[in-house]
Amino acid sequence: MSVLQQYRSDAGQFRTSVDSDREFARLIESAEELSYDPDQEIDWDAPLDDTKYGLNPQWSTLYGTHLWDRMVESQRIALTRHEVGSIMSTGIWFETMLQHMILRAQYSADYGDSAFRFSLIEIADECRHSLMFSKTCSKMGVPHYRPLRAFHELGRAFKTLSSPEMSFGAILVAEEILDIMQRDWMRGDDVLEEVRTTSKIHVLEEARHMKYARLEIIERMKSIGAARRNTSATVIAVVASVIVESLVNHEVYTNVGLDKTESVKAKRANTHHQDLMRMSCVHLMDFLSEAGLLNRPAMSLYRASHML
Repeated sequence: MSVLQQYRSDAGQFRTSVDSDREFARLIESAEELSYDPDQEIDWDAPLDDTKYGLNPQWSTLYGTHLWDRMVESQRIALTRHEVGSIMSTGIWFETMLQHMILRAQYSADYGDSAFRFSLIEIADECRHSLMFSKTCSKMGVPHYRPLRAFHELGRAFKTLSSPEMSFGAILVAEEILDIMQRDWMRGDDVLEEVRTTSKIHVLEEARHMKYARLEIIERMKSIGAARRNTSATVIAVVASVIVESLVNHEVYTNVGLDKTESVKAKRANTHHQDLMRMSCVHLMDFLSEAGLLNRPAMSLYRASHML
């Protein structure tokens, strides 16, 4: 089975029906039964394996390009470690926004309600995830990359002003983009054990977070009109474009000895990586369409980001 066929299989296997009546109480039970402490799962003091990649080579932004063919193995390994470090740092950035948006959405909630209780569990999960990503980047010896200043400021505005369906839509988009990637990383025999373990923890715990986001989106969409629905669809697509653009900071290329301009050009023309991104977003696009959050402007933005 080819790599792309495997991702198509994964997308179907892990698709969750938006019509099922999962209750928040079951999500709370799942959290009680299936949660991990990264400090117990990962030996932070163990030496790194010099032969292991930061992520599956096929997921590198330069895999399949002339630049990848020119690199020696040690440089390929270094590139994938900087790339996964950048992706983890982007994850931390978004998780700080996510926590803010969830707390804002639950500010006036019934404190005895199971949805409110699960929202606190999700925030606790996200704190642990950010901690393990931060520690993994430090252990790999890569910079804690940050998004462009313009994106950082846009994020500040979005987390403060977004409507509930925009917030939960953005949460779902961010989590779904990483899901298929990390399912592959956690199975990669040639990937650092630290990355495999953090990926496993993130995938298993984010599965319930994605169910939570879907449930919230479905509920919030019941009471909004066409104009707000179209605005929300477009804003979520803009956020998705920013997330995708921010995943791999362009400084990673300079930091592994590559020419940044040449590398960015090769990345933008890399059809292999574009195909993988589209495969990662298959079930996300299906859900957004069914939820009424996939209009023409949004579809144009998703196509420009190679998510559709």
